Amino acid sequence: MIYQSAEDWHAAPQKRVLLFGMSGLGKTHISNILRDSGQWYHYSVDYRIGTKYMGEHIADNAKREAMKVPFLRDLLMGDSIFIGSNITFDNLTPLSAYLGKPGDPAKGGLEIDEYRRRQKQHEAAERAAMLDTPYFIDRAQDIYGYPNFICDTSGSFCEVVDPSDPNDPVLSSLAEASLLVWIEGTDAHTEQLVKRFDKAPKPMCYQPEFLTDCWDAYLAETGDMPDKVDPDAFVRWTYARALAHRAPRYAAIARHWGLKIAADDLAGVKSEADFVDAIAGIIQK
Repeated sequence: MIYQSAEDWHAAPQKRVLLFGMSGLGKTHISNILRDSGQWYHYSVDYRIGTKYMGEHIADNAKREAMKVPFLRDLLMGDSIFIGSNITFDNLTPLSAYLGKPGDPAKGGLEIDEYRRRQKQHEAAERAAMLDTPYFIDRAQDIYGYPNFICDTSGSFCEVVDPSDPNDPVLSSLAEASLLVWIEGTDAHTEQLVKRFDKAPKPMCYQPEFLTDCWDAYLAETGDMPDKVDPDAFVRWTYARALAHRAPRYAAIARHWGLKIAADDLAGVKSEADFVDAIAGIIQK
Protein backbone atom coordinates (compact mmCIF):
# COMPACT_ATOMS: atom_id res chain seq x y z
CA MET A 1 0.00 0.00 0.00
CA ILE A 2 1.15 3.56 -0.62
CA TYR A 3 0.48 4.42 3.07
CA GLN A 4 2.20 2.01 5.46
CA SER A 5 0.71 3.33 8.69
CA ALA A 6 -1.89 5.70 10.06
CA GLU A 7 0.93 8.14 10.75
CA ASP A 8 2.04 7.98 7.11
CA TRP A 9 -1.51 8.64 6.02
CA HIS A 10 -2.03 11.62 8.32
CA ALA A 11 1.33 13.12 7.34
CA ALA A 12 0.93 12.60 3.59
CA PRO A 13 0.76 15.95 1.76
CA GLN A 14 -1.15 14.18 -1.02
CA LYS A 15 -3.89 11.75 -0.05
CA ARG A 16 -5.08 9.53 -2.88
CA VAL A 17 -7.98 7.10 -2.33
CA LEU A 18 -10.07 4.87 -4.58
CA LEU A 19 -13.45 3.75 -3.24
CA PHE A 20 -15.11 0.63 -4.63
CA GLY A 21 -18.09 -1.55 -3.79
CA MET A 22 -21.78 -1.99 -4.54
CA SER A 23 -23.62 0.99 -5.98
CA GLY A 24 -25.70 2.63 -3.28
CA LEU A 25 -23.30 2.27 -0.34
CA GLY A 26 -21.95 5.81 -0.39
CA LYS A 27 -19.05 6.10 -2.84
CA THR A 28 -20.44 9.16 -4.58
CA HIS A 29 -21.83 10.64 -1.36
CA ILE A 30 -18.42 10.53 0.33
CA SER A 31 -16.74 11.82 -2.83
CA ASN A 32 -19.12 14.80 -2.88
CA ILE A 33 -18.30 15.60 0.75
CA LEU A 34 -14.59 15.58 -0.03
CA ARG A 35 -15.00 17.61 -3.22
CA ASP A 36 -17.06 20.22 -1.39
CA SER A 37 -14.20 20.70 1.09
CA GLY A 38 -12.22 22.31 -1.73
CA GLN A 39 -9.17 20.11 -1.08
CA TRP A 40 -10.08 16.99 -3.07
CA TYR A 41 -10.38 16.34 -6.79
CA HIS A 42 -13.33 14.04 -7.51
CA TYR A 43 -12.76 11.61 -10.38
CA SER A 44 -15.99 9.83 -11.33
CA VAL A 45 -15.29 6.70 -13.36
CA ASP A 46 -18.92 6.46 -14.52
CA TYR A 47 -18.80 10.06 -15.75
CA ARG A 48 -15.55 9.37 -17.61
CA ILE A 49 -17.09 6.26 -19.18
CA GLY A 50 -20.22 8.11 -20.25
CA THR A 51 -18.40 11.09 -21.75
CA LYS A 52 -14.99 10.06 -23.05
CA TYR A 53 -15.55 6.42 -23.97
CA MET A 54 -19.28 5.90 -24.49
CA GLY A 55 -20.36 9.44 -25.41
CA GLU A 56 -20.45 8.84 -29.17
CA HIS A 57 -22.28 5.52 -28.77
CA ILE A 58 -24.90 7.23 -26.60
CA ALA A 59 -25.34 10.20 -28.95
CA ASP A 60 -25.42 8.04 -32.09
CA ASN A 61 -28.11 5.84 -30.56
CA ALA A 62 -30.23 8.92 -29.82
CA LYS A 63 -29.68 10.17 -33.37
CA ARG A 64 -30.69 6.77 -34.71
CA GLU A 65 -34.01 7.06 -32.87
CA ALA A 66 -34.47 10.67 -34.01
CA MET A 67 -33.99 9.64 -37.64
CA LYS A 68 -37.15 7.52 -37.34
CA VAL A 69 -39.20 10.70 -36.82
CA PRO A 70 -39.58 12.67 -40.09
CA PHE A 71 -39.71 16.05 -38.34
CA LEU A 72 -36.54 15.39 -36.37
CA ARG A 73 -34.85 13.68 -39.32
CA ASP A 74 -35.18 16.80 -41.47
CA LEU A 75 -33.77 19.00 -38.73
CA LEU A 76 -30.93 16.59 -38.03
CA MET A 77 -30.01 16.19 -41.71
CA GLY A 78 -29.98 19.96 -42.09
CA ASP A 79 -27.72 20.46 -39.06
CA SER A 80 -30.51 22.46 -37.44
CA ILE A 81 -30.48 20.55 -34.18
CA PHE A 82 -27.79 19.01 -32.05
CA ILE A 83 -28.27 15.77 -30.15
CA GLY A 84 -26.03 14.86 -27.23
CA SER A 85 -26.22 13.45 -23.72
CA ASN A 86 -26.24 15.53 -20.56
CA ILE A 87 -24.39 13.20 -18.20
CA THR A 88 -23.40 14.56 -14.81
CA PHE A 89 -21.80 13.01 -11.73
CA ASP A 90 -25.28 12.59 -10.24
CA ASN A 91 -27.22 11.79 -13.43
CA LEU A 92 -25.94 8.81 -15.40
CA THR A 93 -29.29 8.08 -17.06
CA PRO A 94 -27.99 8.51 -20.64
CA LEU A 95 -25.43 5.75 -20.06
CA SER A 96 -27.97 3.46 -18.39
CA ALA A 97 -30.48 4.08 -21.17
CA TYR A 98 -27.93 3.16 -23.81
CA LEU A 99 -26.89 -0.08 -22.08
CA GLY A 100 -30.56 -1.03 -21.95
CA LYS A 101 -32.12 -4.33 -20.94
CA PRO A 102 -32.54 -7.52 -22.98
CA GLY A 103 -35.93 -8.83 -23.95
CA ASP A 104 -39.19 -7.97 -25.70
CA PRO A 105 -38.75 -4.95 -28.05
CA ALA A 106 -42.39 -4.01 -27.43
CA LYS A 107 -41.46 -3.44 -23.78
CA GLY A 108 -38.28 -1.52 -24.55
CA GLY A 109 -35.98 -4.56 -24.60
CA LEU A 110 -32.92 -5.14 -26.75
CA GLU A 111 -32.18 -8.23 -28.81
CA ILE A 112 -29.73 -10.27 -26.75
CA ASP A 113 -26.86 -10.04 -29.26
CA GLU A 114 -27.19 -6.25 -29.38
CA TYR A 115 -27.30 -6.18 -25.59
CA ARG A 116 -24.09 -8.23 -25.45
CA ARG A 117 -22.44 -5.88 -27.95
CA ARG A 118 -23.19 -2.86 -25.76
CA GLN A 119 -22.00 -4.73 -22.68
CA LYS A 120 -18.70 -5.40 -24.45
CA GLN A 121 -18.37 -1.70 -25.27
CA HIS A 122 -18.93 -0.83 -21.63
CA GLU A 123 -16.37 -3.38 -20.46
CA ALA A 124 -13.69 -1.81 -22.66
CA ALA A 125 -14.73 1.67 -21.58
CA GLU A 126 -14.62 0.75 -17.90
CA ARG A 127 -11.13 -0.69 -18.18
CA ALA A 128 -9.88 2.38 -20.05
CA ALA A 129 -11.47 4.78 -17.57
CA MET A 130 -9.87 2.96 -14.64
CA LEU A 131 -6.46 3.13 -16.33
CA ASP A 132 -6.94 6.90 -16.69
CA THR A 133 -6.85 7.30 -12.90
CA PRO A 134 -3.08 8.01 -12.55
CA TYR A 135 -3.34 10.58 -15.35
CA PHE A 136 -6.12 12.39 -13.51
CA ILE A 137 -4.17 12.28 -10.25
CA ASP A 138 -1.34 14.17 -11.97
CA ARG A 139 -3.76 16.44 -13.83
CA ALA A 140 -5.63 17.38 -10.67
CA GLN A 141 -2.46 18.64 -9.03
CA ASP A 142 -0.64 20.04 -12.06
CA ILE A 143 -3.53 22.06 -13.50
CA TYR A 144 -5.88 22.70 -10.60
CA GLY A 145 -3.60 22.47 -7.60
CA TYR A 146 -5.70 19.95 -5.69
CA PRO A 147 -3.54 18.26 -3.03
CA ASN A 148 -5.86 15.26 -2.59
CA PHE A 149 -7.68 12.88 -4.93
CA ILE A 150 -10.72 10.64 -4.61
CA CYS A 151 -11.63 8.07 -7.28
CA ASP A 152 -15.33 7.19 -7.30
CA THR A 153 -15.55 3.85 -9.13
CA SER A 154 -18.55 2.22 -10.73
CA GLY A 155 -20.24 -0.78 -9.15
CA SER A 156 -18.99 -2.95 -12.00
CA PHE A 157 -15.31 -2.20 -11.36
CA CYS A 158 -14.80 -5.74 -10.06
CA GLU A 159 -16.04 -7.20 -13.35
CA VAL A 160 -13.07 -5.97 -15.42
CA VAL A 161 -10.17 -7.08 -13.21
CA ASP A 162 -8.69 -10.34 -11.90
CA PRO A 163 -8.02 -9.84 -8.18
CA SER A 164 -5.99 -13.07 -7.94
CA ASP A 165 -3.55 -12.02 -10.67
CA PRO A 166 -0.60 -10.15 -9.10
CA ASN A 167 0.12 -8.69 -12.53
CA ASP A 168 -3.39 -7.53 -13.35
CA PRO A 169 -2.70 -4.34 -15.35
CA VAL A 170 -5.62 -2.34 -14.01
CA LEU A 171 -5.16 -3.22 -10.34
CA SER A 172 -1.38 -2.85 -10.53
CA SER A 173 -1.74 0.65 -11.93
CA LEU A 174 -4.37 1.68 -9.39
CA ALA A 175 -2.58 0.25 -6.34
CA GLU A 176 0.64 2.01 -7.31
CA ALA A 177 -1.14 5.36 -7.48
CA SER A 178 -3.81 5.20 -4.77
CA LEU A 179 -5.17 3.46 -1.68
CA LEU A 180 -7.92 1.01 -2.68
CA VAL A 181 -10.75 0.87 -0.13
CA TRP A 182 -13.72 -1.49 -0.33
CA ILE A 183 -16.97 -0.25 1.22
CA GLU A 184 -18.30 -3.52 2.63
CA GLY A 185 -22.04 -3.85 3.00
CA THR A 186 -24.03 -6.24 5.17
CA ASP A 187 -26.88 -8.61 4.36
CA ALA A 188 -29.22 -5.84 5.51
CA HIS A 189 -27.67 -3.43 3.01
CA THR A 190 -28.04 -6.02 0.25
CA GLU A 191 -31.70 -6.52 1.12
CA GLN A 192 -32.28 -2.76 0.99
CA LEU A 193 -30.53 -2.46 -2.37
CA VAL A 194 -32.58 -5.32 -3.82
CA LYS A 195 -35.83 -3.70 -2.62
CA ARG A 196 -34.81 -0.36 -4.07
CA PHE A 197 -33.85 -1.96 -7.36
CA ASP A 198 -37.12 -3.89 -7.48
CA LYS A 199 -39.05 -0.60 -7.35
CA ALA A 200 -36.99 0.99 -10.13
CA PRO A 201 -34.92 -1.57 -12.08
CA LYS A 202 -31.96 -0.07 -13.94
CA PRO A 203 -29.59 -1.44 -16.58
CA MET A 204 -26.51 -3.23 -15.28
CA CYS A 205 -23.08 -4.22 -16.57
CA TYR A 206 -22.21 -7.92 -16.31
CA GLN A 207 -19.32 -10.22 -17.11
CA PRO A 208 -20.08 -12.11 -20.37
CA GLU A 209 -20.03 -15.54 -18.73
CA PHE A 210 -22.26 -14.42 -15.87
CA LEU A 211 -24.75 -12.83 -18.29
CA THR A 212 -24.92 -15.99 -20.41
CA ASP A 213 -25.51 -18.18 -17.36
CA CYS A 214 -28.28 -15.89 -16.09
CA TRP A 215 -29.93 -15.52 -19.49
CA ASP A 216 -29.97 -19.26 -20.14
CA ALA A 217 -31.21 -20.04 -16.63
CA TYR A 218 -33.96 -17.41 -16.86
CA LEU A 219 -35.21 -18.75 -20.19
CA ALA A 220 -35.20 -22.29 -18.81
CA GLU A 221 -37.04 -21.26 -15.64
CA THR A 222 -39.72 -19.11 -17.29
CA GLY A 223 -40.07 -20.90 -20.61
CA ASP A 224 -40.03 -17.52 -22.37
CA MET A 225 -38.71 -17.10 -25.88
CA PRO A 226 -35.84 -14.55 -26.02
CA ASP A 227 -37.96 -11.94 -27.78
CA LYS A 228 -40.77 -12.31 -25.23
CA VAL A 229 -38.72 -11.81 -22.06
CA ASP A 230 -39.95 -8.95 -19.88
CA PRO A 231 -36.83 -6.72 -19.64
CA ASP A 232 -37.62 -5.41 -16.17
CA ALA A 233 -38.45 -8.88 -14.87
CA PHE A 234 -35.14 -10.22 -16.14
CA VAL A 235 -32.99 -7.50 -14.55
CA ARG A 236 -34.91 -7.85 -11.28
CA TRP A 237 -34.31 -11.61 -11.35
CA THR A 238 -30.62 -11.08 -12.12
CA TYR A 239 -29.84 -8.26 -9.68
CA ALA A 240 -29.56 -10.24 -6.44
CA ARG A 241 -27.48 -12.84 -8.27
CA ALA A 242 -25.21 -10.07 -9.52
CA LEU A 243 -24.65 -8.79 -5.99
CA ALA A 244 -23.78 -12.30 -4.80
CA HIS A 245 -21.46 -12.71 -7.79
CA ARG A 246 -19.65 -9.45 -7.05
CA ALA A 247 -19.24 -9.74 -3.29
CA PRO A 248 -16.35 -12.26 -3.33
CA ARG A 249 -14.66 -10.30 -6.11
CA TYR A 250 -14.78 -7.10 -4.06
CA ALA A 251 -13.43 -9.01 -1.06
CA ALA A 252 -10.56 -10.43 -3.10
CA ILE A 253 -9.57 -6.99 -4.35
CA ALA A 254 -9.49 -5.69 -0.78
CA ARG A 255 -7.57 -8.74 0.44
CA HIS A 256 -4.88 -8.64 -2.24
CA TRP A 257 -4.75 -4.99 -3.20
CA GLY A 258 -6.14 -2.72 -0.49
CA LEU A 259 -8.34 -2.41 2.59
CA LYS A 260 -11.98 -2.58 3.58
CA ILE A 261 -14.22 -0.40 5.68
CA ALA A 262 -17.72 -1.22 6.89
CA ALA A 263 -20.45 0.78 5.17
CA ASP A 264 -21.95 1.56 8.59
CA ASP A 265 -18.64 3.06 9.75
CA LEU A 266 -18.43 5.22 6.66
CA ALA A 267 -22.04 6.32 7.08
CA GLY A 268 -20.95 8.48 10.01
CA VAL A 269 -18.58 10.54 7.87
CA LYS A 270 -19.83 14.12 7.66
CA SER A 271 -16.64 16.00 6.82
CA GLU A 272 -13.17 15.68 5.34
CA ALA A 273 -11.72 15.32 8.84
CA ASP A 274 -14.11 12.44 9.59
CA PHE A 275 -13.03 10.68 6.41
CA VAL A 276 -9.32 11.11 7.10
CA ASP A 277 -9.79 9.68 10.60
CA ALA A 278 -11.87 6.76 9.29
CA ILE A 279 -9.20 5.80 6.76
CA ALA A 280 -6.48 6.13 9.41
CA GLY A 281 -8.45 3.73 11.58
CA ILE A 282 -8.59 0.97 8.97
CA ILE A 283 -4.92 1.42 8.05
CA GLN A 284 -4.03 1.05 11.72
CA LYS A 285 -6.00 -2.20 11.93
